[in-house]
Amino acid sequence: MRQNKELDPFHRAGRGGTGLGGWSRRLKPATGAGGRRVPRLWLLSDPVRLPDPVASARRLPRGAAVLARGAGPAVLGRLARLARGRGLALLLGGEGRAALSLRAGLHVPDRAAARGLLPFLRARRGGAPWALLSVAVHGRAGMARGRRLRADCALLSPAFATASHPGARALGPLRWAALARALGRPAVALGGVGPETAGRLPRRGAGRAAGLAAIGALASASGPEGGLWRERHSVSRKSR
Repeated sequence: MRQNKELDPFHRAGRGGTGLGGWSRRLKPATGAGGRRVPRLWLLSDPVRLPDPVASARRLPRGAAVLARGAGPAVLGRLARLARGRGLALLLGGEGRAALSLRAGLHVPDRAAARGLLPFLRARRGGAPWALLSVAVHGRAGMARGRRLRADCALLSPAFATASHPGARALGPLRWAALARALGRPAVALGGVGPETAGRLPRRGAGRAAGLAAIGALASASGPEGGLWRERHSVSRKSR
């Protein structure tokens, strides 16, 4: 069945429009520790909302990132093959040894321990170019963890109101920028980020957004999110 391009926000972005991909291309490129490039566009999987992000990942531009959270071995294997073939950065949430076996990056959650962290850090110290390290930041603890681990970037959230965390106070553009300046590393915006809100984030200065991360705004039309900006289910707190 042919997809309706007018209803597909990612397709519009691919043509230089105002979808999330289009907004990400307006961001100034940033590098993390060891000169590793920080992706400007991030697709996040989720055990409830997007358990298998492969179809959505196929639509990402070269250089974008896929952060797999709670995905099974079969899905991870397909993602790894796709990432190698399409020039995507693959990161695994909280699973350092699995990341090493797939030659993928690692995302350290804010509310759960990352398993196999030390072997992954050794690979980074050895200069592994694929060992991108990101941390989740919701407050001071996450900021301190990012500095201690010398992470390449931080996923700073919630930038805007999101149904992923009902009732949680959104940072908003000004507070988000203030925290981004204090991070001491590139900040990727997460939480309520979509084509309607991305333009409100700073794109210049020390508190600028280095990347945009989302689930629904980048989901394939064939997936559970329908390719539209919808947030109907809660994300597991341990995956953030």
